[in-house]
Amino acid sequence: MKSLITLFAATLAFSLGLAHAADKPPRPNVVLIFIDDMGYGDVGFNGATVPKTPNLDQMATEGMKFTDFYVGCAVCSGSRTALMTGCHYQRLSMAPVLFPNSKQGLHPDEVTLADMLKATGYDTACIGKWHLGHLPPCLPTYQGFDSYYGIPYSNDMWIDPANQLASDIVIREGISLEDMKAGHKGKNVVPLIRNEEVIEYPADQNTLTKRYTEEAIRFITEKRDNPFFLYLPHTMVHLPLAVSEAFNNPDKAMITNAIEEVDWSVGEILKTIKSAGIADNTLVIFTSDNGAAVGSSLPLRAKKGSVYDGGIREPTLMWWPGKIPAGAVCSEVAASIDVMPTLVGLCDGKLPERKIDGLDMWPLMSGAEGAKSPHEAYVLMHGPGTVRSGKWKFYPWQEGKGKGSWETKVKDPSPEPVQLYDTVADIGETTNVSAQHPDVVKRLQAAYDAHITEIQANRRPTADLIRPEGALSPERPGGDKPKAKAKAKAKK
Repeated sequence: MKSLITLFAATLAFSLGLAHAADKPPRPNVVLIFIDDMGYGDVGFNGATVPKTPNLDQMATEGMKFTDFYVGCAVCSGSRTALMTGCHYQRLSMAPVLFPNSKQGLHPDEVTLADMLKATGYDTACIGKWHLGHLPPCLPTYQGFDSYYGIPYSNDMWIDPANQLASDIVIREGISLEDMKAGHKGKNVVPLIRNEEVIEYPADQNTLTKRYTEEAIRFITEKRDNPFFLYLPHTMVHLPLAVSEAFNNPDKAMITNAIEEVDWSVGEILKTIKSAGIADNTLVIFTSDNGAAVGSSLPLRAKKGSVYDGGIREPTLMWWPGKIPAGAVCSEVAASIDVMPTLVGLCDGKLPERKIDGLDMWPLMSGAEGAKSPHEAYVLMHGPGTVRSGKWKFYPWQEGKGKGSWETKVKDPSPEPVQLYDTVADIGETTNVSAQHPDVVKRLQAAYDAHITEIQANRRPTADLIRPEGALSPERPGGDKPKAKAKAKAKK
């Protein structure tokens, strides 16, 4: 009898296991499109009429729009750290923005999305702007990517003479190999790298969006029969803006042209996925690293650099035909740090052994009935700091006193020592209601304080960049920053 009961229990458990497995979708290909400096109001699916973004609007029709999706930083490197690792960038001791003269980068001991997926058998590629370290051991090929093609940091920077040059490097704009070996540098003059070598200098920025797209199409086409992860962090629409000839419309603002070319790129990627017959098994995520620098973050307050929503709440789409409901809208709070644990669950991966900050957002993406944000309070330490919890957005500082943030000018800033906004009733964060809701203020201040205490107690190190012996100085062209020069002059 005991053996029959044991057999029945085992059979039942096996059957339940099969049923659970049947509910879980097969592990998907993953395409992660990360735009640079695109604002909430730069896209048609969020109400923009100029520029035109028909491909993104169609992607929203076929997938899910997230209205309250946050990134981990209001500027470049911190945001990319959060996306790639599922960790707040402060936990990993990363700088908000790295430069070609930075000495550290993302530690290779940290588990990236590419590391995690590669370990489960995925082919991996990074095409575009990396910005987590431009020398070994921090380049993408040290961080789980089989291949890399792109600019290693922002396109308004300069080259580090320590970067390795390819034997067949293409040198442009009247610059010679001798100039490069002598340490040539110039603002907005940046290298194009394949894997770990500079293959073009200066990079032809006019054709970057087009070439990134062509590289992405080749990768998808070649890897269609094996699970793949494509990370496509576009260089545009970061300044200096540039577009290919097909999108260089003199009757439009350059930011409009650049956004429309990015939209074209998304359309080409989706077209390739559909033509390859893999749409039903491919998850595409589209979002931006921070708010608009040139374009529009409306109706949100502020832009890039600020922890008001215009700096960290991004235009976001999730697309997976048959798995993510078409035409759906999710207004729950989710964040870029949630991509890691979500893909762990979908792709049979393993969570890193060390603590991460993200939480699984698949219930939101799949449209599960009654699904709520996995975050009781989403806390950012960037700049003067902020907390989002449900409809509430809290700032532990006085309006107009946020040091280091891109503050929006207001005629009569609130005299209250902190700020609290109802983002549902007041999406533009115009009316500080902290005095009316002291209980909410107390709760969110406690969440912010606890977050800071925990992060500071558990920081992990960056990695030192390895410079070849005898490499020339990576300092910025012209020496110190203009502001630093002006301050020095004023003191004399």
